[in-house]
Amino acid sequence: MKDLAAQLELRKQQQLYRSRTRLDGPQGVEVTVDGRRCLSFCSNDYLGLANHPDVVAAFHRGLDQYGAGSGAAHLVSGHSRAHHDLEEQLADFTQRPRALLFSTGYMANLGVMAALLGRGDLVFEDRLNHASLLDAARLSGARLIRYRHADGADLAGRLAAATGGEQLVATDGVFSMDGDKAPLAEIAALCTQHQAWCMVDDAHGLGVLGPGGRGSVPAAGLTVEQVPVLMGTLGKAFGTFGAFVAGSEALIETLIQQARTYIYTTATPPALAIATLAALQRVRADDWRREQLVSLVRQFREGATQLGLPVPDSDTPIQPLLVGDAGSALRVSTALRQRGVLVTAIRPPTVPPDSARLRITFSATHTAAQVERLLGALEQVFDTAGTE
Repeated sequence: MKDLAAQLELRKQQQLYRSRTRLDGPQGVEVTVDGRRCLSFCSNDYLGLANHPDVVAAFHRGLDQYGAGSGAAHLVSGHSRAHHDLEEQLADFTQRPRALLFSTGYMANLGVMAALLGRGDLVFEDRLNHASLLDAARLSGARLIRYRHADGADLAGRLAAATGGEQLVATDGVFSMDGDKAPLAEIAALCTQHQAWCMVDDAHGLGVLGPGGRGSVPAAGLTVEQVPVLMGTLGKAFGTFGAFVAGSEALIETLIQQARTYIYTTATPPALAIATLAALQRVRADDWRREQLVSLVRQFREGATQLGLPVPDSDTPIQPLLVGDAGSALRVSTALRQRGVLVTAIRPPTVPPDSARLRITFSATHTAAQVERLLGALEQVFDTAGTE
């Protein structure tokens, strides 16, 4: 039997031990942590909807109408009219025939690959894909082939060399730790050429990118025929919780029949679906939120460049500040928190070895003054070695 205590101690020595931050109160650009107010730059609430009054009020109405829980799986008695309405609205929003709700993005990705693939099939994935996509490939029984990050030429070579079985190419639309975007047009063209499924996990693109916030796929000018499988989450730009897959009638019906992570789990609360419908209205209507994000990101990048901070190319709300080793990343994060700025240190295995970083994220409800405060704090604590 493993000595768990010894393994935990080793993680501490390697500066890889993780601790939870306890918030007292709702999400927002200012949060209370252990009784102290902090300016937060580490939430995925990109549009500032997690505590929006319309969304909160809708959640209350949903609780009054449906109660706290769904009571069963969707295929038993847990599928409410609220769930069905949300699926229809998400299909309309993504301009796809159908959408299907899942409890989490992790479960959606596992469900898709297990339903579409099996032994003898092949899955091609970007090396920096989210863990849920990588795990989904492994659990499907298909052979996982990883290509160099955002490298269409490498993917092309691997597809050309592959033989036998169904083939599926899966990629993040926006990479969660780097903030850069996948070359979706190139990937989709390769999938068409090799008759492979094209699947995009757009957890960090939906609501933020593309016309009307419809995400990375329409931003790249691609259709449902070119990207048959779209996965999106609802706990980031939408501010609530859950996930969905959108695609053709045949795809969604196949998932209803065969996706084990859909069939064998309790449906999310109907009240949550009603709250998400209210959030979707704001995503559709509030272009100013996306415009504000663009402005804040530009301001931050200009300031970071002037300070000589190591910020890789990214025009999304995810702005990684590369440090290198895990200990230095922790020290910088701690120093920022002492100055009332909350930014999480991201360390291996979430990111590759020697690429620990601060993952700075922006919300549409941040102000220009708050970005200046962040830059001022970074100037105080960050030097070329990533330490105070």
